[in-house]
Amino acid sequence: MTTQILNPVRPSARQLWRLAKPRVVLLIVFCAVIGMLLASPGVPDMALMVPATLGIALVAGAAAMINCLVERGLDARMRRTASRATARGDAGVALTLVVALTAGGFGMALLVAFVNALTAWLTLATFVGYAIIYTLLLKPNTPQNIVIGGASGAMPPLLGWAAVTGEVSAMAMVLFLIIYAWTPPHFWALALYRREEYRSAGLPMLPLTHGERFTTLTMLLYSILLAAISLLPVALGASGLLYLLAALGLNAYFIGLAARLHHKYADELARRMFRGSIWYLTWLFAALMFDHYWRIPLS
Repeated sequence: MTTQILNPVRPSARQLWRLAKPRVVLLIVFCAVIGMLLASPGVPDMALMVPATLGIALVAGAAAMINCLVERGLDARMRRTASRATARGDAGVALTLVVALTAGGFGMALLVAFVNALTAWLTLATFVGYAIIYTLLLKPNTPQNIVIGGASGAMPPLLGWAAVTGEVSAMAMVLFLIIYAWTPPHFWALALYRREEYRSAGLPMLPLTHGERFTTLTMLLYSILLAAISLLPVALGASGLLYLLAALGLNAYFIGLAARLHHKYADELARRMFRGSIWYLTWLFAALMFDHYWRIPLS
């Protein structure tokens, strides 16, 4: 490690870009933007929305890079992550750290200067929760890492809401709870079909500590809980018929996947549920947005 710090390898811009986990950041930005749109009666002020979106994206990318840096030894033992520049030794510790902190610092500066203090503080808390608490403390030490650490991953729509309103409302907390309940079945599906990789890395993921059957049952229960939480916007009067129909259809699909997985486990079903969970969340939040602008009253 000392040699790598003193003589850092110069990775390509593409390698550094991949360390920022752009696909994950894209989903984070999507959920944050939905939060901004739902918090506004019309279209949010672009002078606020653009720096808020960019600031949140930069801090999220910085957190991802820190995660890759801390877990480079574990990543090298897992096929899914072995090609990362930090795992291969192509990205030096010092350079990666500098790039991450520069990006994160610039993102925070945008939030402080052009958005508001609440959004900046909540974004910083999200960074600490993921890059430090989840990565260093939770992931290597408890099978409930996803459940506890899921709070950081559930923050994007709340950040978007706070950026526009300067406060956290009941609806913002509902958006947070939707992602919080979605996170365990999403990541445990991945952990199921990648369990041997997690075993070789020595990580206590739920399928390894409690077995396949317990994990699939827990995923099914979380999917049912998620369905109930996803209907809260309707109960609060914040959404109408369009969202209700979309939520009912999406929840039937997601619970159906979880039930099939629990009834007769197969790696291919777990892969399908992992991919399907991403589409579920994307379309659920898209339905919230469409319903917000083209509301069809329930009565």
